[in-house]
Amino acid sequence: MSSPECVTVEVENGVARVTLNRPESRNAIDPEMTAALRAAFDRIEADPEVRVSVLAGAGPVFCAGMNLKSFLGGEAEAILYGEGGFAGFVRRARRKPVIAAVTGAALAGGFEIMLSCDMVIAGEGAVFGLPEARLGLVAGGGGAIRLSQRVPRVLANEMLLTAKTYSAAEMERWGLLNRVVPDTEVHAMALDLALTVAANAPLSVSESLALSDLAVSEQEKALWQANDASLKRLSDSADVTEGVRAFFEKRVPRWTGQ
Repeated sequence: MSSPECVTVEVENGVARVTLNRPESRNAIDPEMTAALRAAFDRIEADPEVRVSVLAGAGPVFCAGMNLKSFLGGEAEAILYGEGGFAGFVRRARRKPVIAAVTGAALAGGFEIMLSCDMVIAGEGAVFGLPEARLGLVAGGGGAIRLSQRVPRVLANEMLLTAKTYSAAEMERWGLLNRVVPDTEVHAMALDLALTVAANAPLSVSESLALSDLAVSEQEKALWQANDASLKRLSDSADVTEGVRAFFEKRVPRWTGQ
């Protein structure tokens, strides 16, 4: 199985190892990577040899979220609203489980990609956050919805409203990670977990995953419409343009509330 260079896929022993392969841009999601990740999982879902996937990022960062230069360049529509939602991944229907192998930072859309996976192995040095409030955006790739489903509301609000980053140990205490291991052991641990899943009956795995997802997926259907309305409202605001420009210019943004 092959895929575009910005997303690589290797299959062995029933496990597809999917890698976001733009380390020079912190694996930030642009339209090309969105299309490549969507295509990779289209093939994985259609390949009878694949039972489970491990999703990782090349280089020191798992994923820094949406490529802000692409956003300023008017490419948000292709990244956020195409088939599968953000990155072509966060809202896609899947019958096969995905394990996130997180080293470095999983921020903004990178954290939302992680939340979209079914299990997570993280390195001790990994950091996590939803910094959208600092940019004038909302965590509209599922962050606001899924975080509020999985942790107490006060913790979700803290992460969403402060835009702070959190350690792997904190995320493990919140129940968002399966394991925290030394950074050098993340990929081996994720692969070991994937091989354990791959050894089981494929129909049993897919049906179990479907039932596990059912309670939240039905609720999410009603929430995505409100989510997209908020995201579009903020994406068109003056504040988001100011926030992203201030980020690149390394200055304090001047908010107007418009």
